[in-house]
Amino acid sequence: MEDGMVEQADRRIQELFGIALPVIQAPMAGSTSPEMVIAVSEAGGLGSLPAAQYTPDGLRDAMAAVRAGTSGPVNMNFFAHREPAPDAARQAAWLARLAPYYAEAGLDPAQAGAAPARAPFNEAYCAVVEEFRPEVVSFHFGLPDAALLARVRATGCKVIASATTVAEAAWLERAGVDAVIAQGLEAGGHRGNFLSDNMATQVGTMALVPQVVDAVRVPVIAAGGIADRRGVLAAFALGAAAVQVGTAFLFTPEARIPAVHRAALREARDDNTALTNLFTGRPARGVLNRVMREVGPLSELAPAFPTAGGALAPLRAKAEAAGSGEFSNLWSGQAAALAGEVSSAELVRRLAGIG
Repeated sequence: MEDGMVEQADRRIQELFGIALPVIQAPMAGSTSPEMVIAVSEAGGLGSLPAAQYTPDGLRDAMAAVRAGTSGPVNMNFFAHREPAPDAARQAAWLARLAPYYAEAGLDPAQAGAAPARAPFNEAYCAVVEEFRPEVVSFHFGLPDAALLARVRATGCKVIASATTVAEAAWLERAGVDAVIAQGLEAGGHRGNFLSDNMATQVGTMALVPQVVDAVRVPVIAAGGIADRRGVLAAFALGAAAVQVGTAFLFTPEARIPAVHRAALREARDDNTALTNLFTGRPARGVLNRVMREVGPLSELAPAFPTAGGALAPLRAKAEAAGSGEFSNLWSGQAAALAGEVSSAELVRRLAGIG
């Protein structure tokens, strides 16, 4: 496909965010580094820092490093989930389901600990936004409460959020977002759904993006299954004003992922990823492995987000030490096979058609 065959009709995202290129690097908690954010923003795209992987103080340090490395626009991304109430019975049932794996590995189930912290947007995070005033603040799993959102808006930040259905996109527009990320079913990592937990009704990018474009007045950012220039051009043809790309950035040297994850990505195909809730408690797309095949990939036993991962942590650690990813969350979208191993800056240029 030649670039001239498709025109980017909607340039509102570049104007809204002050970016030269309509490419947004997805904020991937646990994988994105400040170095990746800097490289993307310096290349003319929008680098996105996944705030949920940090404590508020850790976020200050990371954001200070980003601001020291680039003067370009930056996105700070937050989760907007509700923290679950402690559920000892559900945790015990989950650990019991995993007990045979502990026995096989020679591990004591008592070693199971707490899952990695993934706090929702709160007063402490809001204070960091007010301190650094990023150009863009994005949310996953809906939006925070109105009072916190009003404080974010008062800083002058543009607010965007993910939608996985037309209904969610319309809800976000009514709530006043500046743009909507239309996240297709192909996307790697966590689904951004918040109006429904029914994964059977989730929509693919090709069907979702044009329907969202028709349903809302704000600009639309296409996400899911976009890993090369062809995907970008397809998104423009569907009416998107920009693209958000995640999995392709996991191949870059700036990504912070274990060796087993990199190895799995190199072997990823169109048909070997699945949605799973085993690792965190919310559906997320990753490369199929043993625990997904045998326990899930979706299981009603998995505790609520983000608490499911604690019971898997010892199994993951032992397996990874032996070079195995059979108990690891190997996040990947369905188009990983289209990605190349280049730097984050080079990837932005290629996606934008200038590399």
